Amino acid sequence: MWPVGWETLDQWGDVARIEPLAGGVANGVWSVRVNGHLAVGRLGGRSDADLAWETELLKHLDREGLLVPVPIPTTDGRLFADGLVVMTYVEGGPPDTEADWRRVADTLRQLHRLTQGWPQRPGWRSSTDLLDADTGTRIDLGAMPPDGVARCRAAWARLAGGERCVVHGDPNPGNVRMTADRVALIDWDESHVDVPDLDLVLPHNAAGLDDGAYDMAAQASAAWEAAVCWDDEYAVKRLAEVRAV
Repeated sequence: MWPVGWETLDQWGDVARIEPLAGGVANGVWSVRVNGHLAVGRLGGRSDADLAWETELLKHLDREGLLVPVPIPTTDGRLFADGLVVMTYVEGGPPDTEADWRRVADTLRQLHRLTQGWPQRPGWRSSTDLLDADTGTRIDLGAMPPDGVARCRAAWARLAGGERCVVHGDPNPGNVRMTADRVALIDWDESHVDVPDLDLVLPHNAAGLDDGAYDMAAQASAAWEAAVCWDDEYAVKRLAEVRAV
């Protein structure tokens, strides 16, 4: 017997769950075997519209040569079913050196080039949308102290007017898989359309932003994470990094 929800995995054919994988905060994430091949299954509560946006994005990036987890269709051709997505397993380890992170920055910039003009993820708002809106996805600025909202909006306003594209949204070491000859980005739960510099606050300033651009991006990124996570301990810490207006 499958645990609740995972019985849907049968729709991918000859399948078996193997073990849970680290990093599944909003979803249940397991390594699975599909028709003899190692893969990853992710079960969560996202809407069909949200999953359609994400899976179409991943297919697009794969076609354009970016290394990402590729959705594996069910036996009848669907890319997801009942909140479950099955994707190819990506080998590799996290970035370690400054040179590694420069390769990650190049990959993120490739993502940004490939997705200019991409539609917004259903139900999401960008950081600059939140200059006027109060809610979007998991963000509810009404739950934050007014001074904190003012600081966040001031940080986001500095990035207003620039290009927008898909950002990965969480390019931490655990979401990067590297080998000697390639860089892959995994875990696209936080991806949405926003200002690209939000992705480029990287260790060693690997993206090579000038001092002013790095400072603005770092402030906007801290504000975003504070708003998304409010009001746990991590969110309070991130908000403390956002300068007063």
